[in-house]
Amino acid sequence: MIGTTLLDISDHIESLASETGEYTLVCARYGDRPVPAAGLRFESRPTARAAARATEQYRAALRQYDPQVPFYDVIVRHEHAADRAETDGAPDAGTTDGSHDVRRFSPDDAARWTLSDPVVGSGDDRSGADSHRVRDRDCNRDRNHDRDRVQFCHDAAAAVFEALSAADHDAVESAVIRAYFTLAERIGDPDDLCVCLLEATASELDRRLAPPEQAAVLADAAARLPEATSDDPIAGALDRLAAVGVLDRYTRRPGTATTVRVSGYALTPRDGRLPTLPVVLELFRRTLPADRPDTVRVAPVDDGWRLRLASAAGDPGGLASAAIRR
Repeated sequence: MIGTTLLDISDHIESLASETGEYTLVCARYGDRPVPAAGLRFESRPTARAAARATEQYRAALRQYDPQVPFYDVIVRHEHAADRAETDGAPDAGTTDGSHDVRRFSPDDAARWTLSDPVVGSGDDRSGADSHRVRDRDCNRDRNHDRDRVQFCHDAAAAVFEALSAADHDAVESAVIRAYFTLAERIGDPDDLCVCLLEATASELDRRLAPPEQAAVLADAAARLPEATSDDPIAGALDRLAAVGVLDRYTRRPGTATTVRVSGYALTPRDGRLPTLPVVLELFRRTLPADRPDTVRVAPVDDGWRLRLASAAGDPGGLASAAIRR
């Protein structure tokens, strides 16, 4: 699963980071700060070297799905306190007016590049990482909640990627990963990035696949996730989304089993449509094919959204994303 791989590598890089470190990672050619290490600092050069190698692994994993992912010649840079004062809070190198100028290089060029220093093995100087992990244990529960959401989003996206690949929807798969990488170049927070990944996935499925094809992909993706059962599939799905921070709370409309109101939904509308992929994916995990809705209807309410999960009686609508009806 590429999503799980990306999350594992990102977690490893973050575990090496330290708020007080003076070492950062940059592209030797132009000074761009490579995702997913952009904005992170490291206590020692050996620790930063290990992060540089992991950063290359992360980008190589993305490149399996999109060969156009830029190659970076990742090196370690030592920033003294005066340098930090000048750069903290400033846009990343290679950024102008808030936009990121992504420079692309050929695989032949990249094959000739190496890290400026060798990456050390298991004997790395990990003092900075160790102190960082101690501080992490003191973080509040919101941090753990965010991590649960990151894990959920990456697992969901990975399952969809695999379902797209199995169905030979290569163009959709490539479009999703390109959209993700564009976002990854300018969004440093992993929690925000993982939500954007689901939003991009939902948008591309909605734009490129007919409703029956969406249903087939999401059903396959649901089957690739751990089995989940519930006496009340809708409640089970929404309870799961609340537990991982995709929504804050939900209520049922009296007298109906398929209409709910959700508040604090993490995904945002795009082009008049609300990404509903995580709701549908979790519901599909808990229902038999004959009991699954083939359309989602969405309307705004004061504190969130009203969702109606229904059968369209031969005229199915979108499942990954739904039109917002006033």
